[in-house]
Amino acid sequence: MLKKQTVWLLTMLSLMIVLSVYYMTSPTNEDLAYIDSGQSDSEETMTTDSNEADTNGGDDAEVSDITNLGQDELFTTIRMELQDERSMKKDRLTDVVASSSSSADEKEEALKDIDVLENISTKETILEESILGASDYQDVLVRSDNDKVHVHVKVEQLSKSEVVNIMQMVRDEFGEVPVDVNFQPTEKSE
Repeated sequence: MLKKQTVWLLTMLSLMIVLSVYYMTSPTNEDLAYIDSGQSDSEETMTTDSNEADTNGGDDAEVSDITNLGQDELFTTIRMELQDERSMKKDRLTDVVASSSSSADEKEEALKDIDVLENISTKETILEESILGASDYQDVLVRSDNDKVHVHVKVEQLSKSEVVNIMQMVRDEFGEVPVDVNFQPTEKSE
């Protein structure tokens, strides 16, 4: 147990040092990313649940923006954080399975939870690759969170038909779940 904690701590410290050096040596502040909960004119998001059949923009639609000044790193950072979080959950579940004080039911439940985590990760990866293969997007991030799937696409514009296609791909992979599709404009080279 101590070895896993030590490895995890060293990994996190290494990551923190690398990111600190990167941000300190960055020539400008344009490499920072933040999430803005407001709606701006230059960035739009489209959100819908799988149960919403109409596209008339009802009040139920949730709208959120991702404003990103260092876009190349944002999706990678989110993926790493998600992977770290799931690895920690898996480690805790593996400890339950390995523990002699755990009951058979607890061990069985832990094994099921591990399978669910691995299944979700696999589906997210497959969906990201499918969406990237279907269109000319720079990057795609898929996250399954509490029975809702969030899809973030790095593209200058995202048409309603593209959103519908992405939502159908999500439903094909995850089943009938609420889907949140956002796009993030690409950096313009000047």
